[in-house]
Amino acid sequence: MVLCCFFVVRHFHKFNNGDLAMKIRSLLFSSATLLLLSANSVIAADLESLMQGCNDCHGNQGVSQWADVPTIAGLAEFVHSDALYIYRDKERPCADSAYRQGDTSRAETNMCAVAEQLSDDDIDALAAAYSALPYVHAKQEFDAALAEAGKAIHDQSCDRCHSDAGTNVDDEAGMLGGQQLGYLRTSFAEFAAGTRDQPEKMQEAISQLSANDVEALLNYYASVQ
Repeated sequence: MVLCCFFVVRHFHKFNNGDLAMKIRSLLFSSATLLLLSANSVIAADLESLMQGCNDCHGNQGVSQWADVPTIAGLAEFVHSDALYIYRDKERPCADSAYRQGDTSRAETNMCAVAEQLSDDDIDALAAAYSALPYVHAKQEFDAALAEAGKAIHDQSCDRCHSDAGTNVDDEAGMLGGQQLGYLRTSFAEFAAGTRDQPEKMQEAISQLSANDVEALLNYYASVQ
């Protein structure tokens, strides 16, 4: 506005009212555009920095190369943001984990500590950004016989909420097929122990699974490559 007033006072005599109004509108539009571009650049830089922190644990572009760390690329936006809000509220188990890349000399951290540093806007931006990235199925070993048995269990008990082998984003549920096996094993144990919040229907379904059923399901999800 200071620049605009200076322009008006200094050059008022050169323009008639119509010319002056048009010049002012042009100047205001240009100034607003520059401010918007600058703000967007800052936001983009902040998001890139946040994502780099995530990628240092979850892998480049959110695709994990480690059995105990989940891939977060391609998750449904709601699923990702909901998980971060839950972690921020410390309502989900938060095991310490080392950074897998970048500066690996940093002290171990956990998802509750990470999420605690995020604002609502940060969480929503991260969830949107990772949801736009492709989900990549992990290449991992599995037992073929167990995987076949697991597919039958999934089709009967799990497919209604976790369709397409648990990879349908429209279900707004966590990815199962192709997810890292170690992470899935930990998650199933937490669900079975009741230390991780879950919908009532899922709790009922989990409670009906034997240890052999769970192992078969895990191998089936690992086989989805």
